[in-house]
Amino acid sequence: MDSLSELLHEAKAQGHTLGQMAVLYEAESSFCTPETAIKQMMIHLDTMEAAIDKGLDTPLPSVSGQSGGDAQRLSRQNPRLLGTMAHQAMVYALATMEVNASMGRIVAAPTAGSCGIVPGVLFAVARSGDYTREQMVQALFAAAAVGQVIGQNATLSGAQGGCQAECGSAAAMAAAAVVELVGGSPDAALEASAMALKNTLGLACDPVAGLVEIPCIKRNALCALLSLGAAEMALAGITSAIPVDEVIGAMDSVGRSLPAELKETAGGGLAQTPRGRHIARSLYGEPKE
Repeated sequence: MDSLSELLHEAKAQGHTLGQMAVLYEAESSFCTPETAIKQMMIHLDTMEAAIDKGLDTPLPSVSGQSGGDAQRLSRQNPRLLGTMAHQAMVYALATMEVNASMGRIVAAPTAGSCGIVPGVLFAVARSGDYTREQMVQALFAAAAVGQVIGQNATLSGAQGGCQAECGSAAAMAAAAVVELVGGSPDAALEASAMALKNTLGLACDPVAGLVEIPCIKRNALCALLSLGAAEMALAGITSAIPVDEVIGAMDSVGRSLPAELKETAGGGLAQTPRGRHIARSLYGEPKE
């Protein structure tokens, strides 16, 4: 999988979806059968669901005490501005990220700092319709294919590419996953990925106090909405003017251009606002000269 365009070409040639192609790739690269690869992905799916349920069962304060309980707050409010599916995607993304911040078990998809987006979107869509676990697993493989190519040709690390590489990549993965889930074409899945990723270009990684909490948790919830919007447009036949592989290349270039202060160092952005510095001092004390 050197590029998503090559993967798309091969999928069309074989009459497969992106998810089916990713299963074959995983089986070949891991020296296992497709059935074994699917069983392993089912474990990841179960872990994602367990994190969502845990995050909604009880408020989970983070280790620092700076976050927690927002998933429950949002879940208790009936949607006033969003549709039910979009509302649930935000709730599930928040729940997963709060489990992460409380040192619970999550699936880094593709990273811990962006772990709420893929499960949030996938389970919101799946629970709104009559989708099987097997279909959800195929959707996760489609997401994995997108993540694999991004990681190979750019980066999935906030320390290297800013939050566009983490939440942006997760949004692209989630968009492809739900297009696959609802029966969209491989072309539509990749158009959705392109539109999601290109709308996060330049996104800074600016964790307040150096913790994966502020703004990471709420950013996951809002990027879940971005994924749904990109998927909706792609399913309507809307395409990205810039092909997905070129968007990935642009993300890599932008990431290299970002200053170190905006790449997970807490040296800029929200981390260096007056309130951001106050939170850091409350946790660590005054910085030494």
